[in-house]
Amino acid sequence: MNKVLVGMGDFKISKVPDTLMTIGLGSCLGVCIFDQSAKVAGMAHIMLPTSRYMPHNNPMKYADTCLSMMLNEIDKVGGNRLRLKAKIAGGAQMFATHDDISAMHIGEKNMVAVSAELKKYGIPIVSQDVGGNVGRTITFHIATSELHIKTARSDNFKVI
Repeated sequence: MNKVLVGMGDFKISKVPDTLMTIGLGSCLGVCIFDQSAKVAGMAHIMLPTSRYMPHNNPMKYADTCLSMMLNEIDKVGGNRLRLKAKIAGGAQMFATHDDISAMHIGEKNMVAVSAELKKYGIPIVSQDVGGNVGRTITFHIATSELHIKTARSDNFKVI
């Protein structure tokens, strides 16, 4: 088994027997899109909801550009769009604030943007672990379609 590491503002595609992993999800969102029958999956580490007002130096950072790129790569390795499902984790509110404006609620905006993109492509979110105020590390096991989530403040992990 090979562990494929997905960096911030990046995505990777792989097949069994590999696992996909990303660390340091705070307000960022980890998005796993998979075809359980074909045993293929992609994982993205989304940093921001939209590229509309940002320079396009890395389209993989944004929900509105990364997911379409990832879906095209899943197609190339044998994934079937009609069978794709998603699991997501992250989107935390990492900074305590005294007003609603200063934190900008990036985690929440990322969740809304990713949900909208997945809906646009007809991909259901079958499970999620989002929000809260702790960082996460996630590992997606392609063979079983299990997403293992470890929070920053615990030695335990949960499986969705």
